[in-house]
Amino acid sequence: MFRRVFWFGAGAAAGVWATTKVNRKLRALTPESLAARAADQAVAAGHRMREFALDVRAGMAQREGELNDALGLTAADGTAAPAPAAPDRPGLPGGRPRRELGTTHPYDRNEDH
Repeated sequence: MFRRVFWFGAGAAAGVWATTKVNRKLRALTPESLAARAADQAVAAGHRMREFALDVRAGMAQREGELNDALGLTAADGTAAPAPAAPDRPGLPGGRPRRELGTTHPYDRNEDH
C-alpha cells in the first residue's frame, strides 16, 4: 500500500516538474521574449563597442604623445605644439555638414545607460 502511494506521489511530482519546465521553455520562445532578448543583446553589443572605441582613443592619444616626445614636437612646457591648421573639408552632398566622431545622436538608444 505504501509503495503504491510513494510511486503515485513521485509520478505526480515528476509530472508537475516536467509541466513547469515545458511551460517555461514555451514562454521563453515566444516572439515577444525573443525580441526582448535580441534587443538586450544589441544594447550590450553597443556598450562593448563604445568601450572598445574609448580604449582605442585613449591608446591613440597615449601613442601620439609618445611620438610627439620622440620627434621633439612638444613645447618647452611639456604640452604638445599646436598642429598646423587642417585644410577645409567640404561637407557632404546636399550641403550637409560632416559629423565628427564622438557626437551624440538624438536617436541613440544608449545615451542614458
